[in-house]
Amino acid sequence: MVASILSFGRYIPRYRIEAKTIAEHWRRGTEQAEALGIREKAVASPDEDAFTLAWEASEAALRAENIDRKDIGAVFVGSESHPYAVKPTSGMLVTALKLNPFCHAADLEFACKAGTAAIQIVKAMVESGQIRFGLAIGTDTAQSRPGDALEYSAAAGAAAFIIGKSTVRRSGLCSIDATLSYTTDTPDFWRGTEEKFPSHAGRFTGEPAYFHHVETAAKRLLEKTKFTMRDIHHVVFHMPNAKFPLQMAKKLGVTDAQLKTGFIVPYIGNTYSACSPLGLTEVLQVAKKGERIMLVSYGSGAGSDAFLFTMLQDGVPLPSEEKIETKILSYGEYLQGIRSL
Repeated sequence: MVASILSFGRYIPRYRIEAKTIAEHWRRGTEQAEALGIREKAVASPDEDAFTLAWEASEAALRAENIDRKDIGAVFVGSESHPYAVKPTSGMLVTALKLNPFCHAADLEFACKAGTAAIQIVKAMVESGQIRFGLAIGTDTAQSRPGDALEYSAAAGAAAFIIGKSTVRRSGLCSIDATLSYTTDTPDFWRGTEEKFPSHAGRFTGEPAYFHHVETAAKRLLEKTKFTMRDIHHVVFHMPNAKFPLQMAKKLGVTDAQLKTGFIVPYIGNTYSACSPLGLTEVLQVAKKGERIMLVSYGSGAGSDAFLFTMLQDGVPLPSEEKIETKILSYGEYLQGIRSL
């Protein structure tokens, strides 16, 4: 029996900065921001980091499913902004979430696809019978050099998924029917050990990097599952900006209706390892029983993970208390880490 997503949780910081505010600060026109299609992005507060975001998302997932926390047998955390270079985020979560210490725990890093890599690992461990339930998390407080084009998009957020096998007594939300990965050494985006901000190869990040990997992975997944794009109801791509996913959709014949539900980047920015997983959380709230979901992540460096999910029941809306009111920041508040708020 294939593994299923039993429940999910997410956390997006309430603070936002608008793209036009960044452009105005650097005395630029708004053309670049408008081309990227990002209106505003989520910003972590001074007391938030990838760990605290992951804790919030995981707590929400655990509250949504009646599972004994001691039965969680694995925690894998994907991020490129772990709080410590040497001290596992996953280990802190095992204790903070009050999970069984006899738990497989590890931090993952593969640029923006480390969160989907976590889903793949936990799925495999569940299906092999090694664990009953596992927690897969994508979380990031993305870095960007002030004044760089990345500043318009690099955002903060987390998504967490409890994965196990569906049973008569415990019906899953959606089955994880198929997954595959496509990986090459394509140096489009990098950050050295001692560097605070990442570097990128400009336009090279497009065609030979993002588009090649996402398209290749998506097409191979369709070949493997013997479906066509017309058989898919919802599609979620990695969203480094609003421009690339729309172009990718056009190349693959994905309709606006298939893409729109998970297309949240204009409103929260690129949350890196949490980006496509957060798009999936949007779909899991509204998709209907029997509908199919394709997700294709992308991580610079470079690789894509592709998934096919099938809804086992109607979507589950997030509790109203998790839909927090946002606050728009000035550039000064944003630059100072909003310490004045």
